[in-house]
Amino acid sequence: MDTGRGTETDIAGVAAAIGDPSRAKVLLALAGGAALPASALAAEAGVSNSTISGHLARLREAKLLTAELDGRHRYYRLATPEVAAALEQLARIAQPLPVRSLRDDSRAQALLRARLCYDHLAGRLGVTLMAALLDRGVLDCESPEPGAAPDARAVYRLTDGGRAELAAFGVDTERLPRRRSTVRYCVDWGEKRHHLAGPLGAAVTGRMFDLGWLRKGRARRVVHLTDAGEQGLRETFGVPADRLSG
Repeated sequence: MDTGRGTETDIAGVAAAIGDPSRAKVLLALAGGAALPASALAAEAGVSNSTISGHLARLREAKLLTAELDGRHRYYRLATPEVAAALEQLARIAQPLPVRSLRDDSRAQALLRARLCYDHLAGRLGVTLMAALLDRGVLDCESPEPGAAPDARAVYRLTDGGRAELAAFGVDTERLPRRRSTVRYCVDWGEKRHHLAGPLGAAVTGRMFDLGWLRKGRARRVVHLTDAGEQGLRETFGVPADRLSG
């Protein structure tokens, strides 16, 4: 008999849906926030178009994907930003896949440098930006205890001065969505430190694209900092040049 919503969540069910290598590749291909057709996801997963439909159905059943129609075509995307955050957390405890080619190594290094985590900037560049916002006083942080580990749970707040500085940058914090906390963070799986997430992280990342500071790479999720971006981060947020190299 159905007695209503349980007090425990079906972690095993979600883990089983993610656990297939082909489905994991599908989720990672979508982790940059884009919506992709089944044919593109089949290519990412290395399976046939007929096989991918079963994988997509399983991921939709697990509430990890949503589908949207555009004319006669159906596009898939991650159901929520929390799915992307969960993938980042799983990557922290997962063993790295073997690098089998120079292309694989180049892509892996590019993802570590700068990538999209759903709708916000991640990788070394994302962590560097977060640190710069803290150093500049745009954000302040309440650490749970003195000397806590860099990835310990923390509470970040936007300062009054930070609101003014971001407004000058082109981000109106008063107009950000209020359905979830304005300032959130993810623990970056490569750097083991925080990068800026949530509505503020998405707005800052979007503004960087608008200004031409970021451009998307050829590999999915990879982004590159442009020359204008290097100059902009130095002049706007005081990011030292040595933190932007490599």
